[in-house]
Amino acid sequence: MTCTDGKSRVLHKFFKIIVLSPEAGNCSTEFQVVLVKTVFGAQEIFRGLHPWPDGQAMRKNLVPLIWSESENLFASSRSPFHIQSDVAFDKTAAGEILVCGKQELVEGNSLYTSAKTFEELQISEPLLRGIYSEMKFERPSKIQAETLPLIMNPPHRNLVAQAHNGSGKTTCFVLGMLSRVNTSLHEPQALCVCPTRELALQNQAVLERMARFSDIKSTCIIPPTESIRGSLRGHIVDQVIFGTPGSLERAIVNERNLDVQHLKVLVFDEADHMLDQNGFRDFSMKLLRRINKQAPSCQLLLFSATFSEKVKNFVSKSIPIANRVFVEKLELSLDVIKQYRVDCPSEAAKFEVLKDRIFPIAEKLGQSIIFAKSQRSVTELHEKLEADGHKCSSIQGGYSPDLRDKIIDEFRQGITRILISTDVLSRGFDVAQVTLVVNFDLPVTRDYPKQPDYETYLHRIGRSGRFGRKGAAFNLVVTQEDTRMLTLIEEHFGKTISPVAWDDDEAFEKVLKEAGLA
Repeated sequence: MTCTDGKSRVLHKFFKIIVLSPEAGNCSTEFQVVLVKTVFGAQEIFRGLHPWPDGQAMRKNLVPLIWSESENLFASSRSPFHIQSDVAFDKTAAGEILVCGKQELVEGNSLYTSAKTFEELQISEPLLRGIYSEMKFERPSKIQAETLPLIMNPPHRNLVAQAHNGSGKTTCFVLGMLSRVNTSLHEPQALCVCPTRELALQNQAVLERMARFSDIKSTCIIPPTESIRGSLRGHIVDQVIFGTPGSLERAIVNERNLDVQHLKVLVFDEADHMLDQNGFRDFSMKLLRRINKQAPSCQLLLFSATFSEKVKNFVSKSIPIANRVFVEKLELSLDVIKQYRVDCPSEAAKFEVLKDRIFPIAEKLGQSIIFAKSQRSVTELHEKLEADGHKCSSIQGGYSPDLRDKIIDEFRQGITRILISTDVLSRGFDVAQVTLVVNFDLPVTRDYPKQPDYETYLHRIGRSGRFGRKGAAFNLVVTQEDTRMLTLIEEHFGKTISPVAWDDDEAFEKVLKEAGLA
C-alpha cells in the first residue's frame, strides 16, 4: 500500500508478530506492525491490535512504538517477551528502525535487499579476486543473493537456510565466514561443523580457493591420517576452522587447543543431521552452550537442503530469534534430475541390472555413485562387481582415514568412475562429473515401523545434477516393502517416478536420452 502527497512517500509493510507476555499470564497476543518511511529519512513503527475492522479504521488503532520500547520488547535477549515469529527489529548506524522478515525486508536499498552482484556486498578486493578468478562466478545464485546480505551485514542475526542441492549453499557460509575474519587477529574466528571428514575437507578446499589472494588461514580438525597425528597439534591460531564432531570435541574439551572465545561465526553444514536426534544433536547443543557463554555475539548459520518437521520444530524452540529461508517440500525434488524405478524379480536380478544395463551406460556418461544400505552391503557389492571384471571403488565409514582420502582423491581425479558408498557420501559430496545415482537399496529410517528416509533420498539423488546440470537416478525395487517405500517417496514429494523394465536394454538407453544424458 503506497500513497504520495507531494511532500512524502509513505510505504506501509505489515508483519504479524506473536509474543508471549508473562504479565498477561503467558497469553498469546498478536500485534500488527506497520513500517512508515518518509523522504525525510524519519522512520516510525506503529503497533496496534490485530485484526483491524478495515483499512480506514487502521490508523486510529495504531500507537507509535519508539525504538527504545521496541528494543526492549523484541530485540533484547533480556526481554520478558519471547518472539514466536520470523520477525525481528533492528537499528541501523544512522538510528533508523528496520523490521526483519524472512527474506527481503524493506523496500529500496535496505541492508537486506537481495544482492544482484558480489560488489554490492562490499566484499574486500582479495575475496572478490578469489570469487571471480578462482571460483569463476559471475553473479550470486538465488540462495546466495537472498542470504549473503543477511549473513554479512549488521546486526549479523542467526540464519536458518534451506536450498536445493547444488544451489550454492557452501559459497554462502564460506564467504560469510571469510568476510568476518580480522586478518590481524591470529585466533579462530569462524568454525564450520560438518558430519563427515569428506565434507569438512571439501568445504575447506572451497574456502582455500576463495581465500587464495587473502592472508586468511584455515585448518581442518578431523580424524587424523597415519602421516598427520592430531595429538601433535599445538594451540590453534588459524582463523577459520572446519571439523567433525568427535575431533572438535577432543580439541575444545580434552586437549583444549581450540579456543572459541573469539568466534564470530558458527556454521552447521547439513544442519538437519547435526541437530537430528539420530544425528549429532547432543554434541551440537553442548557446543552451542559453550560458545554462547564464551562468545555470546557469535552468529549461528544453519544450512541444509532438507529440514524434517521434527528438526524444524526443534530449531524454532532452540533458536527463536533467527532469519529463516525455507523451501516448500514439493519444490525440493529437483526437476533436472530424472528419477526412475526398476522393478526387479529378485535380489540377483538387481545385481544383473547393475552390471549388464547400468554399468555399460554409466561408463559412457561420466561418473556414477551407487548407494547401498550398510557397510557390509557395500563390501559385498564391490567384491561381486570386481569378480565380474568391473572396475570400481567403494567407501564406507569403517575404512581408515588414509584409505577414505585416497578413494575420494581418485574419484575426484576421474581415475575411478564408479563409486559404491554408504550414506557417508549422501550429503554435500560434490563432484561435478557425477551424472548418475543408483539406489541399490532405498534409504529407510531406524524407526519402527520403518519409513522412507525422505531427507536422505533427496540428498542421495542430489549428488548428480550439481548446479543445474542434468542427472538421473535409478531406484532398484524387489520386495513389496521396497514398493511401499518408493510409493511413499512419490507421495511425499508429489512426483511420479517412472518405471523402466529391468530386462530391456533399449528402455534404459531411451530414458537416459530423455534425461539428456545419452
